[in-house]
Amino acid sequence: MAASEMKCVIPAAGYGTRFLPATKAIPKELMPLVDKPVAQHVLEEAAAAGLRQALMVVGRHKQALLDHFDRSFELEQHLIRSGNDSALAKSLACSGLAELHYMRQGETRGVGHAVLCARSYVGDQPFAVLLPDEVMDPQARLLERMMAVRRDMGGSIVALTRVDPSEIHLYGSARVEPTAEKDVVRITGLIEKPETDEAPSDLAVVGRFILDPHIFGELAHTPPGHGGELQLTDALDTMACQDSDGGPVHGVILSGRRHDTGNPDGYLRATVELACAHTEIGPQFRSWLRTYVADRCREED
Repeated sequence: MAASEMKCVIPAAGYGTRFLPATKAIPKELMPLVDKPVAQHVLEEAAAAGLRQALMVVGRHKQALLDHFDRSFELEQHLIRSGNDSALAKSLACSGLAELHYMRQGETRGVGHAVLCARSYVGDQPFAVLLPDEVMDPQARLLERMMAVRRDMGGSIVALTRVDPSEIHLYGSARVEPTAEKDVVRITGLIEKPETDEAPSDLAVVGRFILDPHIFGELAHTPPGHGGELQLTDALDTMACQDSDGGPVHGVILSGRRHDTGNPDGYLRATVELACAHTEIGPQFRSWLRTYVADRCREED
């Protein structure tokens, strides 16, 4: 399957409670990372990999998210009249990233339930799932690598990264076997948010998946798991532990950086790193940051 034919699903119905009160009226997916909201970084990643058909699974409090990726004719006319071509290009880029569709998740019952909601949109074809809390280093070209592994090995592909064992309880943890490819492992089991001494490895599941459509059948029969929610990792664990029509489950180990913007600490770190790397404001921001850190260190001494 060509990348342009593959659809992607972006679960975006969560309440963002870790960012209250900021997310009381603003969806967490619209929290800005420098000059772009988190969701736009994710859609740009999908577009760069050739994925131009996307479904956002949203809640009833996410109208602003729909508005961001829609045309704003009043704003565009204002920018045209004022001759602000640079700002106009940035505004138009938001609505040109993908052929976007939306589906409402009636109740937030976990990522697995959000994926199951997308069944009618995806159909009987492999598809990608991108969790909008996580922003990946574009230089890593993670999605393209995952799609290549899917073409070669079939089944479903899960993105993995190594984390400190003390943090594995925050993620899904993978039991793996090596393959001939250095950055690819065969997944033989998955545990969602295990205790440190129960984790099968330090390889954590991160928010990128290429899924075989047989996942829908597994999700339909998977009971609620951690937190009382339908966990995508539980369904993938079933597929990994048995020979199924959906094929094997492999993991691609991320080689580049990733930013977990789903918590305040990760969000702030991502903001600083992306600001430092920004082509326009980066040099001035780095200069200010060096001075600020030096001043704070002197104060603490």
